[in-house]
Amino acid sequence: MNRGDVVIVQFPYADGRKGKNRPALIGQNDLDNRRLTNTIIAMITGNNRNAHLPTQVLLDPADPEGKASGVFGPSVVKATTMYTIEQHDVLRVIGRVAGSTMRKVDDSLRTVLSLA
Repeated sequence: MNRGDVVIVQFPYADGRKGKNRPALIGQNDLDNRRLTNTIIAMITGNNRNAHLPTQVLLDPADPEGKASGVFGPSVVKATTMYTIEQHDVLRVIGRVAGSTMRKVDDSLRTVLSLA
């Protein structure tokens, strides 16, 4: 698994209980993805009403980069909703985020974490 992969995981609910299967973006660096048994993911949701916020990145399958992500409809990566999960909890890889879209994800992570 690599940074930028879009995966299906059982994304946990806010109270920590197991949640439902949904897409997520692998945000952790590749060195730690190889070295550790866990990884950091960001939620991907079809609720894109706040896609204009600097903490969310639109994935639109109508454009080539969005299509490569593997999502079915317009969705957003929510940099504000991140979790650490065990890598064996990844059910499958459905796509990849790269190029200018991944740079936008990086920018939104910097915004969430107040990194200049």
